[in-house]
Amino acid sequence: MNMIVRNLVGSQDASVRSAAYRTIWRWHFYAGLFCLPFVVVLSLSGAVYLFKPQIDAWLDRPYDHMALNGAPQSLDAQVAAAQAALPDARLTALELRADPADAARVTFMTGRRGSEDFAIQRVLVRPDTLEILAVQDDKYRPSRLAGAIHGDLLLGTPGHVLLELAGAWAIIMIVSGLYLWWPRDAKGLAGVAYPRLAEGGRIFWRDLHAVTGLWVSFFALFLLVTALPWTLVWGESFRYVRNIGETMLVHPDWTTGPADAREQRKEQFQQAAPAPSEHAEHHAHHAAAGAAATRVGFDRIAPIAAGLGLAEPVMISPPGPEGAAWKVQSRTQNRPLRRTIEFDPASFEQLRETGFATSPLIDRIFGIGVAAHEGQLFGWLNQLLGLLTVVAYLLLVVSSVVLWWRRRPRGALGAPPAFSPEPRLAPFMLSLILALGLFLPTLGLSLLAVLAAETVIRRAFPGASRWLGLRPIGAARNPSCEV
Repeated sequence: MNMIVRNLVGSQDASVRSAAYRTIWRWHFYAGLFCLPFVVVLSLSGAVYLFKPQIDAWLDRPYDHMALNGAPQSLDAQVAAAQAALPDARLTALELRADPADAARVTFMTGRRGSEDFAIQRVLVRPDTLEILAVQDDKYRPSRLAGAIHGDLLLGTPGHVLLELAGAWAIIMIVSGLYLWWPRDAKGLAGVAYPRLAEGGRIFWRDLHAVTGLWVSFFALFLLVTALPWTLVWGESFRYVRNIGETMLVHPDWTTGPADAREQRKEQFQQAAPAPSEHAEHHAHHAAAGAAATRVGFDRIAPIAAGLGLAEPVMISPPGPEGAAWKVQSRTQNRPLRRTIEFDPASFEQLRETGFATSPLIDRIFGIGVAAHEGQLFGWLNQLLGLLTVVAYLLLVVSSVVLWWRRRPRGALGAPPAFSPEPRLAPFMLSLILALGLFLPTLGLSLLAVLAAETVIRRAFPGASRWLGLRPIGAARNPSCEV
C-alpha cells in the first residue's frame, strides 16, 4: 500500500514539474518570438560598431600620410580654411594628429539659435595647400549609422522604447532558457555541455540551440545589463536616483534617449566657438577679437596636448562663450582612459583636469561596462568576444526558427500548449520574475499587459486562444493539450 501511495505521489510531482516546465517553455517561446527580429538587427549593427576604430581608420586612409608638395601650413591656418568652408558653423574641435602629413580633421556644429536640430560636420583640409578635401556629415559615417540603428532603429523615441522592451524580454528569454536547459535526467555531458552533432535531425538542432544558449548566456546577460544606461525609461530613472544628494549636476558619459541627446548637442553648441558671422551682432571690435580667437592658438596648444599621453583620438577645443578655456580631451571608447584637461586661454597654463578617475563611483562602474559592451576595454580580445557573442546570437536565432518550423502543428502558432489548470511556479522562479519586473519597469508593465491580454483572449476569443496554445476559459478539459 505504501508503495502505491509513493508511486502516486511521485507521479503527481512529476506531473506538476512537467506542467511548470511547459509553462516556462511557453513563455520562453513568446519572449523569443518578440525578441528575435530585434536580436538580428542588434547583432548585425553591433558587429559593425564593435570595429568602429578600424572601420573609421580604413575609410580615412586616403587622408593619412599624404605626399605633400611643401611644408605643412600652421594649424591655425588649417582651421581657418575649414571655417571658411562652413562660414556659419560653430567650431567645436580639431583632432590632434601624430603625423603632420595627415589631413586636418576639424569638426563643426551647424544649427540655429533656439533650434534643437544640430548636425556635426567634419571638414578635412590638406595641410600644405589648405585645399578642402571633404566635408562629411558625421551621421552618415558607417560606424555612426550602425550606432544609430543599434540605439533606436532610426525611429527616435519609439525605437528606444521598443529596444528597451526587447532587451527586457531577452532577459526573460535567457533566464527561462537556462531553466529549460538545466539537466534533469541527463546521462553525461552530451547535449548538456556540448552538442551531439552526429545525431542529426531534431536532436542536432535542439542541442545546438540549448548548448549555444548555455555558453552565450553570461555574455548575453552582460551585454543586456551594460546597455541599460542608454535606455529611455531605466536610464532616466537611474539618472534621477544617481543625482539624489548631489550638490551639483554631473552629466554622465552617455545619453538616455533622443531628448537627452538633443539636450547634450544643444549644450555643446552653446559652448562651441561662435562662427565669425555671428559676431556681427556685437560691436565690430569684439567681433574681430572673437573671430580671431577661434583660429589662433592651435599651434601653441597642440605641442602641449601631444605631451600629455592621452589615448587617441585627442580633440582640441578652443574657448567658447560658455567656457573660456582651451580643452584637450581624449574621446577614446575605452572610457577608463578618458581625460579632459583645461588650459588658460592667455597663458596656456593648465587649469584643471577631469575624467574617469574623478567621476562618481557608479559612473566608473557603468563606464567600464560600456567600454566592454563596445568592445574597447581590453583590445582585440574584447572585440573577438563580442564578435563570437554576435555569431552565437545569430546561431540561436537560426536554430530556434528551425526547431519551431519542424514542430509547428497545422493551424496553430506552435507555442507549447498550456496545462489546465495552469500550474503554480516554484517560489524561486516567481521571486525572480517579480524582482526582474521591479528592476526593469518596462518588463514589469509589459508582463502585466501580456497576462491581461492572455486572460481576455482566453475568455472572449476561443479560436485565437487555441491558435496561441492556450486553453479557453470555460472550455472542456482536453487531454491532448496536456501531453
